[in-house]
Amino acid sequence: MKRTDIIVPITVAQYSELSQTEKTLVDAARAASTSAYAPYSRFSVGAAILLSDGNIVSGSNQENAAYPSGLCAERTAAFYAHSRYHEAKFETIAIAARDTSGAETPAPIAPCGACRQSLLEYETLAGHPVKVILYGADEIFILPSVQSLLPVAFTDFQ
Repeated sequence: MKRTDIIVPITVAQYSELSQTEKTLVDAARAASTSAYAPYSRFSVGAAILLSDGNIVSGSNQENAAYPSGLCAERTAAFYAHSRYHEAKFETIAIAARDTSGAETPAPIAPCGACRQSLLEYETLAGHPVKVILYGADEIFILPSVQSLLPVAFTDFQ
């Protein structure tokens, strides 16, 4: 047997340390979290994607009583971004959340497995790493790619 260690580099930052472009994207994700429809979990998530043409597309989680018919913020943003701007490539995604009291989460939250797999498809389509910014009010995690979130991913094995 052989052992392989997977190491994921994460930069831990404060909001003040972000570039202006990163702040704009994080602010869009934070704003999107306020438009979530989350009457069941009361956990509101916002995502914002910077595209290669400069557009920023945001989305929020949308729940439904017919669980699991709702959709996470990351996929809401990704699906709209690609359907609306199909020629543009994903560059960066920022994700922010609010807890059940409506306050921004102090620690960053990461996408669910389904969102990680979906976002990886768009990273593959982009042909380059898509930076991931996970916002928390107390600290921010910056990952170099979606692949960093899902290092052992399901891929097309043709």
